[in-house]
Amino acid sequence: MTVPVIGVLALQGDVREHVAALTGAGADVRPVRRPGELDAVDGLVVPGGESTTISKLVDIFEMREPIDKRIAGGLPVYGSCAGMIMLATEVLDGRPDQRGFAGIPMTVRRNAFGRQVDSFEAPVSIAGVDGDPFHAVFIRAPWVERVGPDVEVLGRVTDGPAVGRIVAVRRGNLLATSFHPELTGDLRLHRFFVDVVRAAA
Repeated sequence: MTVPVIGVLALQGDVREHVAALTGAGADVRPVRRPGELDAVDGLVVPGGESTTISKLVDIFEMREPIDKRIAGGLPVYGSCAGMIMLATEVLDGRPDQRGFAGIPMTVRRNAFGRQVDSFEAPVSIAGVDGDPFHAVFIRAPWVERVGPDVEVLGRVTDGPAVGRIVAVRRGNLLATSFHPELTGDLRLHRFFVDVVRAAA
């Protein structure tokens, strides 16, 4: 079985945690900061962090056009939390100058679950991933308000005041979650993405 090479966009955010989770899931993992490093990977993770900061750094490091081109060419990308915001075509409550990669036709609301003090954990079942619901960690997380017709909803909050909110989606090779699976030690979602990358290679 081939070992896919997966990059983690290493400009800001929880890069090390994704590197560890992807390594545990069987990938050859590399930090990506430059276009040349992007050229060498079969898939990319855009980690959680601060979406407005990541948006600025993508331009400073001249990564926007290369990532846009790779996404248009079918590169598998997984975005968690801020990474979900970066993959959305529309962001509510973001900064006016904030721009993402617009790979998934969806509208996300930034910091939808509240401020840092409103961070919480909840069970979320993900379509296509076997086993118990994920113990999902939400930290100043977005949620998805609406999706385009070709976007598959993979998971919703099943309990509490945010019940029913969309927190995991997929469009072809693009995957996004509101929560942080890299913080829990549960590698199922990273294995799922590794399989997506392997199938696309």
